[in-house]
Amino acid sequence: MFVVLGASGHTGRAAALALLAQGRKVRVLVRDPKKGQEWKDRGAEVAVADLGDAAAIAKAFEGARGAYLLVPPQYGADDLLAAQKPLVEALAAAVRRSGIPHVVLLSSIGAQHPEGTGPIRTLHAAEGAIRAAAKNLTILRAAYFLENAAPVLDEVRRGVLPTFLTPGRPVPMVATADIGRVAAEALLEAAPGTTILELSGPRDYAPEDLAAALSGKLGREVRVQALPIEAVEPAFVAMGMPAGVARLFREMYAGVNAGLVAWEGPPAHARRGRLGPAEVLGPML
Repeated sequence: MFVVLGASGHTGRAAALALLAQGRKVRVLVRDPKKGQEWKDRGAEVAVADLGDAAAIAKAFEGARGAYLLVPPQYGADDLLAAQKPLVEALAAAVRRSGIPHVVLLSSIGAQHPEGTGPIRTLHAAEGAIRAAAKNLTILRAAYFLENAAPVLDEVRRGVLPTFLTPGRPVPMVATADIGRVAAEALLEAAPGTTILELSGPRDYAPEDLAAALSGKLGREVRVQALPIEAVEPAFVAMGMPAGVARLFREMYAGVNAGLVAWEGPPAHARRGRLGPAEVLGPML
């Protein structure tokens, strides 16, 4: 039996489906019972718990060989880092209380750093808290999500790819489907001790590579429009995020462009995914 958190989201869903496809017993943890029916129909067990309830999460872990954990973002919070802290503490307490043999934690590229990485700082804290609580832990540090381009696809249809990333500079990116698949593999492998996996796509991509892939799907040219780092905060506020969250994203993009949000390297193990921008972003168009 494997427990999967975040089955209503992209990576958790992919992990749960990958495990079920192999005939493994799966228990998904959801906050809304209505979201559990699909998983019951697929043959999974469903546990209902709030991710701030350590006792309920520990109960969901009972009898499991391993669990896939993530810290769901709360982008509506005025103080994102403070809002995430109780969730991290609850997950760590549940892992410790349950004695679950192995957990896979979704983390991020750059999470080895305590500062300068924006919202990734929460995952630095999560790695430390769950490392101290877990018997065996696989930390899955994922690259910049290819799906992060989804909000600008309307502009892409008009021939422009706006980006806060530095033009001409390839950075690691990955599909959420690859994250879920590798998370499932890590649960099945159940490596002893603490293992860090650094997961990116088939290769690194510059904004121009995304534009070229999207051009191919649309059948017309898509050009890159570099946006100044100063535009991050107003852009994210315009999307409905609080000013404090917008500031964190500015810090993150600055960290990516400066090379701070990057791989740690050994002793971490590098892995490559299968899906690139054409496969991920093309269907969204």
